[in-house]
Amino acid sequence: MVHDSGIMMQPVFRFAPSPNGLLHLGHAYSALLNEQEARRHGGKLLLRIEDIDRLRSRSEHVQAIFEDLEWLGIAFDGPVRFQSAHMDDYRHAADTLRQRGLLFACDCTRQRVARQAQLLSGSDEVACDPDGAPLYSRHCLHTPPLEGLPVAWRLRMDAALQAVVGHHLTYQAFAGHKNTQDTEWITQTIVPHLWGDAVLLRKDIATSYHLSVVVDDALQGVTHVVRGRDLEAATDLHRLLQALLGLPTPHYYHHDLITDAGGAKLAKSRMSKPLRLWREEGASPAMIRAMLGFA
Repeated sequence: MVHDSGIMMQPVFRFAPSPNGLLHLGHAYSALLNEQEARRHGGKLLLRIEDIDRLRSRSEHVQAIFEDLEWLGIAFDGPVRFQSAHMDDYRHAADTLRQRGLLFACDCTRQRVARQAQLLSGSDEVACDPDGAPLYSRHCLHTPPLEGLPVAWRLRMDAALQAVVGHHLTYQAFAGHKNTQDTEWITQTIVPHLWGDAVLLRKDIATSYHLSVVVDDALQGVTHVVRGRDLEAATDLHRLLQALLGLPTPHYYHHDLITDAGGAKLAKSRMSKPLRLWREEGASPAMIRAMLGFA
């Protein structure tokens, strides 16, 4: 990868699971794909534990992640980054946005947001963000929260878009492999307004996935983000935050998801079969790799 200065940079990839459950085959696929691409490009592979949600994160799940990845034979470079140990980094980024008037406080509950969205639409069909959540009505932008109530901090999308007028809000997206094993990339234009006034600091946590992942990737020098297609739409919001914070933009590769026999994506919330159960039933790392196309 060539830096803007013309200097060749060593590519940096990362695998970043959340310790709110056990890893399944979908996680294994993403980890193995990161490993494959990092080695193919002569790059580094980092491990990051995304444990900002302290209510759902468990130390036993952290240990299970280490054990599963070691069992698969995946070697990582450098120290593991735990998000929970770097909250000051996220606060600093949020303060930067707040000082520019790009954040506003919001005490609305999910129920209120949904009710307001329905009232605005006049029907049961409401406008939603790419994750399927009702778009925020901007209630607290016009009616500030009462003092003393817990608040989230939302990105003021109109002001954010105005702040980046003139920026080339694009990113390089993976388009597939050629027969020569070279990698094809296309320039992807973003549409961040689809996210509305997204929450960047939650009420219960002084950050959010969107803010922390952007800050982490920059601080860790990540040049290539390889993750599931379910996060592809989030890249539009992440690219906007990178522009607002003056952070570099990695290349993005959003891979297809591993699904079950019914076609549904594997998920911890659906109790998808964990890797350690595969192991207990006699599966070997070579078997898992072959099953996922990494023989």
